[in-house]
Amino acid sequence: MRQISEDIFCDATLFEMNIQNLSLPNPYYKTPFLIIEDFLSKQECAFIAKEAYIDEDVQQAEVKSMLLDSVVNPAVDKTIRKTLIHKPSSLFEEIYTNRFLDSRGKIEEYFAAPLTASTPLQVLLYMQGDFYIKHSDDSNEIIDKEGQTIGFQLVAPQRKITTVAFGTSHKSYADSDRYYFDGGELIFNYLYYKDGTQVSLKPKAGDMIAFPSNPLFSHEVKVVEEGFRLTLVQWHNTIIT
Repeated sequence: MRQISEDIFCDATLFEMNIQNLSLPNPYYKTPFLIIEDFLSKQECAFIAKEAYIDEDVQQAEVKSMLLDSVVNPAVDKTIRKTLIHKPSSLFEEIYTNRFLDSRGKIEEYFAAPLTASTPLQVLLYMQGDFYIKHSDDSNEIIDKEGQTIGFQLVAPQRKITTVAFGTSHKSYADSDRYYFDGGELIFNYLYYKDGTQVSLKPKAGDMIAFPSNPLFSHEVKVVEEGFRLTLVQWHNTIIT
């Protein structure tokens, strides 16, 4: 293991691979990811959850792949990702944008990286049985014949920072909320605490997590066993300082 912050270690084998983007925040922070609590209020979460839940015009989310070197060819593959995409209303987007502008400075300071451009907001719905297997946000994983990871191919170099805001809570936080989920943990596949436990998060509605988009932060969403998991996702380009 290799220590990358005060409390978090990473699988050292990744540093032996040819990974094109390995940017990390200050190693003296407790964690290499930033959690912003109450990014959205409880009332705002209830509003966006209700809007997304009743949407009948959702689409299946796609996954990125390589075609002719650097050309990305997205396609639906339910063995990799079973997720729905909701098109948010203008009011929904306005609420999110205002909260993001309030928190932008915190993100830039934490990663010492001014944000230069952001993708449009992507609103992801995970219903019962939905999931997303291990993946890196900026790269495709290269697997050998034995199923072992041997490297990563950069396919989205403009993705430097990932932000995920949660519109619904894991059941352990839900209390009397109408919209909640069980299962659906966010797992960082190569990150571990000091005691060797893998980093696994049970999200709370209203919180946001920001982390580098590179392969060290490969992650997955475990199968949702019950309920409705809602996330608001963006990827951001930066000037790395």
